[in-house]
Amino acid sequence: MTTPRADPAPGALHSIVAWPPEALDTWMRRTQKRLNVSGFGLPHLNLRAPFQTPLSGPELVRACREALRGQSELTVQVKGWKQLQGVIFLECHLSSDLRDLHERCLQVGPSSRAQYDGDLYRPHLTLALGVLPWAAGYLWNEVQQCEPPVTSFSVQALSLTREERGEVQELHTFPLTGPPTDTRHTREAAPS
Repeated sequence: MTTPRADPAPGALHSIVAWPPEALDTWMRRTQKRLNVSGFGLPHLNLRAPFQTPLSGPELVRACREALRGQSELTVQVKGWKQLQGVIFLECHLSSDLRDLHERCLQVGPSSRAQYDGDLYRPHLTLALGVLPWAAGYLWNEVQQCEPPVTSFSVQALSLTREERGEVQELHTFPLTGPPTDTRHTREAAPS
């Protein structure tokens, strides 16, 4: 008798995210509370927008681990506030390192692709989602006076998350440790 495959229920969405440092996370949450707004879940930087996959949990973790193998930590520069219809976010600079990491995350699959992945990828931390038109001007004026506590932060790990029915669960964390060190070919310096 075979064991049934533990696939997530249809509609489960996965993301690959970086959590901001504590100072920025706390500041974002306090600003959200003060302005009575929210994003989706805890403040996070999507390295890949929410996607669906037929892979089981363990298969997805293996696929992520393979895609991220050899990835080093990187620094993310905070650019400033940006507003689009219904959204206010803290935009981050799309460096070549960040673009390359995003491309690595897109290799995880088979999976769906979101509209804002690939060429339209814009790294950010969402402050307010679902902003109504009548509140947009007021909120935009308020955030112009808010200065984040950091201008850059280091991403040392990524997390695979799963959202289902409004609940976000962290499935696995992947430290960004860089390429493995191969000591087989190193030579010790001769004593002088």
